Amino acid sequence: MTTDLDRATVEEAYARWAPVYDVVFGAVFEAGRKAATKAAEKIGGRILEFGVGTGIALPNYKRSNRFVGVDISEPMLQKARERVKKEGLPHVEGLVLMDGAHMGFADNSFDVVMAQFVITVVPQPEETLDEMARVLKPGGEIILVNHLGAEDGPRAAFEKWFARKARKLGWRPEFQFARLRNWAVQNGTVDLPIKRDVALGMYTLVRFRKRTQAEIAAASESVALAG
Repeated sequence: MTTDLDRATVEEAYARWAPVYDVVFGAVFEAGRKAATKAAEKIGGRILEFGVGTGIALPNYKRSNRFVGVDISEPMLQKARERVKKEGLPHVEGLVLMDGAHMGFADNSFDVVMAQFVITVVPQPEETLDEMARVLKPGGEIILVNHLGAEDGPRAAFEKWFARKARKLGWRPEFQFARLRNWAVQNGTVDLPIKRDVALGMYTLVRFRKRTQAEIAAASESVALAG
């Protein structure tokens, strides 16, 4: 069974979720959103939220930050645009329809790249993370918050079994932290991820710091000497 999702499935699923997303998931994800927002604002500056969805988190950010949101779902973005207009959110620079694996931003454009309850459901997680790292400034952070799959035990077995059914909902419940760690090693421009549980262990907050060019060069030299 494939463990990945295709773009058409994701777009169809989130077009269905758009009208009811805030009602169904608003309170459920609130603690995770607050933890991610707090982590992002410790850095501040220009923030990219990948998978901005209906924009439910937008009012939580301080107006001193600048904010850009992208999403693969036009119906979700329409809800976000309505929210910005209704609530008057001047810190939002733009809301853009964009594939996360091919983002149209210049290198080193953002101080923080945020993805809340998104990275486990995108069609190409590793390619999307590569793009997040590319558009992030050196010293900045990628911040993720998500339910992550269990590494072993009964919950891992259930998530593996449920995965086939979950695809129709646009979910990938068996996605594990190890996949994020392996990506960081392969990418080479970020430190290994730091994680912590939030909401009594329901969700995991994951942070990657982007290395400076000097740090990347020193790491490459160390590997060469070791070889």
